[in-house]
Amino acid sequence: MQQVKSGDKVKVHYHGKLTNGETFDSSEGRQPLAFEVGSGMVIKGFDDGVTGMTVGEKKTIHIPFGEAYGPRNPEMVIEMPKDRFPKDMEIEVGMPLAMNDGQGQQFQVVIQEIKEAVVMLDANHPLAGQDLIFDIELVEIEGASPLIIMP
Repeated sequence: MQQVKSGDKVKVHYHGKLTNGETFDSSEGRQPLAFEVGSGMVIKGFDDGVTGMTVGEKKTIHIPFGEAYGPRNPEMVIEMPKDRFPKDMEIEVGMPLAMNDGQGQQFQVVIQEIKEAVVMLDANHPLAGQDLIFDIELVEIEGASPLIIMP
């Protein structure tokens, strides 16, 4: 059977969990995730995990944070003066916000702490610093030759 290699276009079903068992994402009830292996469309550890799989194969992969979203970067925590927020806006810890970087790029931040005069915003990826566990099933290798069994 054909095994996944770099450059293959594949479809997988997945269930992503943190090491404490909490689910952070899943393809359950949705179309399988389609991507090109080795193209940077998914995190390195996921690419590495599907490499060598065959259609119908299921496995669990453990991805250390260095091969996922990297370590948490303390420099990505930003102080924003409270008076920069709209007066009628109710802000609370854990609230996600969209910000602009001045060049027109939008990125998400999460309110980490509210102090008297400033609000601490965390711009790290929500999964930064986390080891990840994925249960994956290879559904399809696009363009793969169909398996023909001769009598």
